[in-house]
Amino acid sequence: MRKTVFFIQTKLALALLLSSILGTPAHAHEVTPAIADLSTAETTVTLRLRLNAEALLAEIDLDGLEDTNEAEGAAQYDSLRALPPAALETRLRRSWDRLGQGLSLSMNGTDLPLAPDTIQIPEVGNPDLPRASILTLTADLPPQDGDLVLSWPRGFGTLILRQQGVEAPYTGTLSGGDSSPPIPVVGGRQISAWQAFGQYIPVGFDHILPKGLDHILFVLGLYFLSTHIKPLLWQVSAFTLAHTVTLALGAMGWVSIPASIVEPLIAASITFVAIENIFAHGLNPWRPIIIFCFGLLHGLGFASVLGQFGLPEDQFFPALIGFNVGVELGQITVIALAFLAVGAWFRNKPWYRARIAIPASTVIALVGGWWFIERVFL
Repeated sequence: MRKTVFFIQTKLALALLLSSILGTPAHAHEVTPAIADLSTAETTVTLRLRLNAEALLAEIDLDGLEDTNEAEGAAQYDSLRALPPAALETRLRRSWDRLGQGLSLSMNGTDLPLAPDTIQIPEVGNPDLPRASILTLTADLPPQDGDLVLSWPRGFGTLILRQQGVEAPYTGTLSGGDSSPPIPVVGGRQISAWQAFGQYIPVGFDHILPKGLDHILFVLGLYFLSTHIKPLLWQVSAFTLAHTVTLALGAMGWVSIPASIVEPLIAASITFVAIENIFAHGLNPWRPIIIFCFGLLHGLGFASVLGQFGLPEDQFFPALIGFNVGVELGQITVIALAFLAVGAWFRNKPWYRARIAIPASTVIALVGGWWFIERVFL
């Protein structure tokens, strides 16, 4: 009787998981960081902002937000993303004095009023993806050298701030309500290798947990093949080696494949490993090779995330390694959580494969298949 009740509960939980995942596209309305390039000329300081203008106009609080669907103003945000560039630019210029009140730049304690110069807004594309607008702000620069401090408004989310055009430039991350450290106009505030390494570990981890649902399902597909540790180690090692290679090549710009190709193939890889779990009873000799090939695809997906954040040119490799370490920590956490949820309690039960591994793999296969259809046809 207990086994029957447990079996029913398991199927209900998996059905709820499937419905909740299928109801949420993998990348729709994802919140991405803003990027600011700070540069100076003889009499002018320029701040070039790459940001989500629609989210600001909808007055969505981006601090700590992962998906704009979860925020108040989501409906207005969606309607703004359907506006043509000229109409959106008009609304942004009209509202900037109010929206940009918390954005300030100072030099040696003296405010440098920033004024909008140019605004570049892409044409309306995929409505399920954020549209990155380029807002260029300028201010008069005093003749003497000094230190610049940028204050980033609350509610604007994460900012990647990069100094340009100087030796040893500053690169750092600001959250809403933060101010940068003093940045010398002439340069010299570059972060150390250890600082770059440490800053990019959470970036990599965050891309797995909580934002990387497709990568989470792929890792779970590896986990549910077998209850033994050796098959898992073979698969994770092949996956790690492969995505490390293409992550590095993609971040350096040596390999570039459009997301329209990579994302459907990642979805297909999820479906493949999950279906094989249903029919295979252990690690086939060729599965690590297949996992390695799929890992190459996932590495390109990781590289696209780094393309959003950017890597500091002066500390490129420490930041790249830190990101990869964060990804690995995220994957290990997914496996550990799966083990604590079901493996530690049920993996030695004779019904584990029939009542947990196969139903879970079925859900994963269906989700991956739906994402493949969505990314190719919808």
